Parts: sequence; C-alpha cells; structure tokens
Amino acid sequence: MRGAVIHAPGDVRFETLDDPGILHPTDAIIRTAVTCVCGSDLWSYRGLEPVGDAHPMGHEYVGVVEEVGPEVTGIKPGQFVVGSFATSDNTCANCRNGWQSNCLHREFMSTCQAEYVRIPHAQGTLVATDQVPGEEFWPGLLAVSDVMGTGWYAADAADVRPGSTAVVVGDGAVGLCGVIAAREMGAERIIAMSRHEPRQKLARAFGATDIVTERGEEGVARIKEMTGGIGADSVLECVGTAQAMRQALRSARPGGNVGFVGVPHEVAIDGQELFFSHVGLRGGPAPVRRYLPDLIDRVLTGRIDPGRVFDLTLPLEQVAEGYKAMDERRAIKTLLKP
Repeated sequence: MRGAVIHAPGDVRFETLDDPGILHPTDAIIRTAVTCVCGSDLWSYRGLEPVGDAHPMGHEYVGVVEEVGPEVTGIKPGQFVVGSFATSDNTCANCRNGWQSNCLHREFMSTCQAEYVRIPHAQGTLVATDQVPGEEFWPGLLAVSDVMGTGWYAADAADVRPGSTAVVVGDGAVGLCGVIAAREMGAERIIAMSRHEPRQKLARAFGATDIVTERGEEGVARIKEMTGGIGADSVLECVGTAQAMRQALRSARPGGNVGFVGVPHEVAIDGQELFFSHVGLRGGPAPVRRYLPDLIDRVLTGRIDPGRVFDLTLPLEQVAEGYKAMDERRAIKTLLKP
C-alpha cells in the first residue's frame, strides 16, 4: 500500500509501505475512505517535537472493514466504521467510567494517512454505521474521529451549560468544532478568539455570536470588558501554547471552568494563581469513543456539519502539499482521499 511518512521537519513523503495485517486477535483492517492532516501533526512537521526515525503519520480515519481478528465479533467486513485516535477495549474500569482515551490497553493511532490501517482493540474502538453513508457525510464523520470529538470534550470539560457564556481560544479545526459543541450544549453567547477572516466567518456560521481579535493580556481584557468585568462561564483552550493557556485561565470567571485540549507545549501553570482564581481546570486527550454514537447521529441527521472545517481536499498522494498548506495557514484542515 501507499502512505505518508515523515523523515524530518518539513519532509513528508508518500511512499510504498507494507500492507497491514492482523497481529492480534482483537485487530481489524480497514480500507481508508478518507483521512486528513491534523493540527497536532504540525508540531513535528515544524520541528517543535522530535521526529526521530522516519515513520508513518496520521491518526484520523473512517473506512470500510476488510478483515477482523477471531475475537472481534461486533464488527464485520463490509461495514463502514468510525474510530478514535486513541484505541480502547471499552470494557476496562477507565472505559466504563467514560475515559476511553485512558483505557488500560490504550494505543495511539499513528499510521492513518494511508490506504489501509490496522485498528487495535477494534471491537471497543470502532463504531459501525447502519449502512455505508453517502460520500457527502464522510468529511463530517472523519471530523468526529478527532477534531469534533475533541472540540466536544473541550466544551464538556469546560462545563458549558444552557444560557451560559463560552469563550473559544483557538481558531483551528478543534476550536471551530468547539464552537459547534458550545452551541449544541446551549451556550447563549459564544466568543471566538480569531484574527483570521475566513476562520471568523466559519466560526460565525457554526454559532459564534462574537469575535475577539486581541490576544494575550489584551484578549483577556477584552473578554472581561464584554462580561461585565467578571469573565466567561466556560473557556475552551484549543491551542496548547503557554500564551493560550494563560489567556484561557484568566478569561474565566471565579467559579468558571476551563477545558483544555490543545496538546501542551512549554505550558506551566502557576499554582498560586490557579488557587486564588477559583477556576476549574480539566483536559487531556479527548475520550472520543464516549461521544461517537451521539456525534455520528448528529452528523448523519444533518444537525451538525463539522466537515466544513476541511477547506482543502487533495488526493492522498499529495499529502506533502496538505501539510505545507496547513503550516502556511493557507488551509484550516486538509482532507485526503486515497
């Protein structure tokens, strides 16, 4: 098969790879319908995380089951499936508590920008649709496998409630999906922090009521000004930088909550400041599997359309251009078709 391999920062190639096979009785092999480039893939692409030896890339996927191991009984060949970037058996104590992204047998997917993918713990990781959806739904379902599920978790962790005010820090695909989630959870006011006009327009289309262009302490001051000097009920931190975390924590009101889903890079939290702020903080890798049945239904019934975050579509063989376009902010998110 063919797939994406990163060799060094800025160096992603489309290469011939070994076909995946069943390694464990709980595995499945899927033929990729569509995959994509994630904003988190850019950390290594930009040299902000070590690349190490050349290795395949990608953790977002939907596809059709080709083969299953002997212990996989709930998924069968021919079914269209959606999974998560973190595998889960969906039976351990952490999974039963709703934290499938912290499954005792968790593996992080890392080979999905390819024509075929091996899915560990397939029975607990994959959710099959009733039938093969029309291709118009594939981008939305692909978004559910990570960025929509992660944006949903950001809103959930930030305790977005009906009638509340929510702030979204970050205008990438996760932040934009966080706007969708905040709207679906009933927030009355949704403030998207963005400096980029195309992303601002999409945020408004997804339900943002206000746009704030300021960043850092100026951004915090603007949020305080818009909320009577108090701060927001909920803040979704969808970036992962130190500045974004400070901005999020200081934009929340006393008793408010911050949900952080941006993978932290050089983020340090001042314990004294957090202690006296009375702000709640929760985050981590999103338990996407917990949300999959609900989010799949919302996509297939047309209630949400997170697939709109894909503003560049390329054949998988042009994956290198997909990375470059996102790195240069010419694209929010690149969809790849095998």
